Amino acid sequence: MSPLVSIIVNCFNQGHYLERSVKSVLSQTLTDIECLIIDDGSTDHTRQVAENLMSQDSRVKYFFKENSGLPSSRNFGIQQAQGEWVQCLDADDWIHENKIRFQLGYLPTEKTHEDIVFYSDYERVFLDDEDNIINSQENIIGSLSKDQLIERLLLPDFLTTSPHPCLQQAMLMKKSIGNKTKFPEHLKALGDRYFAVDILKAGAEFIYTPMIGAYYTKHQTNRTNNWNYMKNYYTVFYENITKNYPELNKLCQSGIECLLEEVIREKDNHLFDRLAEIVPTPVYLVDKKLKINNKLSLKILNAVRKIMPNFLLYDKYRGPRTKKLLFFIANKLPSNQEN
Repeated sequence: MSPLVSIIVNCFNQGHYLERSVKSVLSQTLTDIECLIIDDGSTDHTRQVAENLMSQDSRVKYFFKENSGLPSSRNFGIQQAQGEWVQCLDADDWIHENKIRFQLGYLPTEKTHEDIVFYSDYERVFLDDEDNIINSQENIIGSLSKDQLIERLLLPDFLTTSPHPCLQQAMLMKKSIGNKTKFPEHLKALGDRYFAVDILKAGAEFIYTPMIGAYYTKHQTNRTNNWNYMKNYYTVFYENITKNYPELNKLCQSGIECLLEEVIREKDNHLFDRLAEIVPTPVYLVDKKLKINNKLSLKILNAVRKIMPNFLLYDKYRGPRTKKLLFFIANKLPSNQEN
């Protein structure tokens, strides 16, 4: 008999976290589950940990595949899953023991055959260099409409205080959704975000389940700590949204403008060209104080920026002597002189 729920634990060189994650799966109060460990080409002791867990509980299964990134591993796990419902979980995170039972308790009896996604609140857990918990932060999502979910997903986390509403670790979805819509394998980061937009646009029904369902860790090895890495994938994310859902382009404006500010400051011409291609106009830069009406003017601004020294535009690049010099020059300008 097939299990009701398949919980997919993705792991890449995180064997030291794996047991805690899998034990949280095996401790579920709803026991009709399977736990699929997807080893994405690990070179650490992930296999040994997985084999030990399999010897303790027959519900644990282990799959090894060549390294190809998190989205690919999730797609692979969904292909292997035997359950009617699937939950994705990273090896360094864990879930509440009552998560699956609680979420399925919100299943409307008249909609059992539709594409349904349950989403919950979660706790952000901060770890030190020795993986000790040093802090935690509850992230309460609340019940959001389809439009509210999409709007928040298109806003970068660094521009808002509201939590990411569609964290995979906090979700539970019908397997039929994963059969029809795949995680974008070219998005090594932000794939969760794009996948959520994709299935929302495809008509999946999102149901809020009010509980702290997942514990999502933050530690030194998170790739999201690398801004250059994330900046590139935010650009790819917005390019994909604009290409596949042009009607959502305007909702991307704040995020794209923030990235444009960054690449203009850093003189990153490659990312500038890509972002300038997709940014809605008019464009608002310099804390929304500078309005640029068209893309030609934006390109002229970037060209001028290339020949201007940083200290003329950005205060953080100005040393004490430069600030005194600029203050002296400003006070000598005709507009500042007395008549």
